[in-house]
Amino acid sequence: MPNFLHPIVLLLLSCAVPALASPEAASGTPSHLNVSYDVLKGGIKGATITETYIRKRDSYHIESVSKAVGLVALIKPETIRVVSEGKVTAKGLRPIAFTSRRELDTERNTGADFDWANELVTLDDRAGKRTVPLPAGTQDRLSAMYQFLFLPLKNAAALDFHMTNGSKLDIYNYLVTTDQSVTVPLGTFKAIYVTSPSKPGESRTEIWLATEHANFPFKMVITDPDGDKFTQVLTRFDIEP
Repeated sequence: MPNFLHPIVLLLLSCAVPALASPEAASGTPSHLNVSYDVLKGGIKGATITETYIRKRDSYHIESVSKAVGLVALIKPETIRVVSEGKVTAKGLRPIAFTSRRELDTERNTGADFDWANELVTLDDRAGKRTVPLPAGTQDRLSAMYQFLFLPLKNAAALDFHMTNGSKLDIYNYLVTTDQSVTVPLGTFKAIYVTSPSKPGESRTEIWLATEHANFPFKMVITDPDGDKFTQVLTRFDIEP
């Protein structure tokens, strides 16, 4: 898939948060979410993303489908299906299995199996399978976005966390600013602003969490080192308590 879609799908969705939720968090979070996003570069839509989150007691299932549209689809009509499954704990989501599957570039498929008892995660990509140490609170790049539902961010100033995309395990650092706002096709909402510090030669990630809607990510922007911006904005948000 051309770069119009690739950065926002593979990088924006990898913005995770640590598992610092309160013991009451799991019972107070939504049981079912259906959401959709538009993905844009320079105001031109290049992809759509639809996602479903289902929590049943102490288990969760998240499925995300990204499809190229418009000119991007004419060049390469790729579809990416990502699934995360695991447990819901007092500290939020604990993934057990993660897969990312492409219809066309199948050699870029990835996966991860989490062995929390032995603190190991098995990564699976074109290079084969390998097992590495599993830090506490690690998320996959899909569960990471829904971990925001469980975090008390009102007084937070910074976030540090581990995340895997099935190929590698990285640590991320973000700054948190409260009392902000975000505008998306659904309207303007109060928000918490989460951003990675600016560093020369590195991409910058910005996320706006709607505080009146379970701290869910309503807008995300990645600015690459050359200044190109890739934006993901919420267009549908259906929630069930």
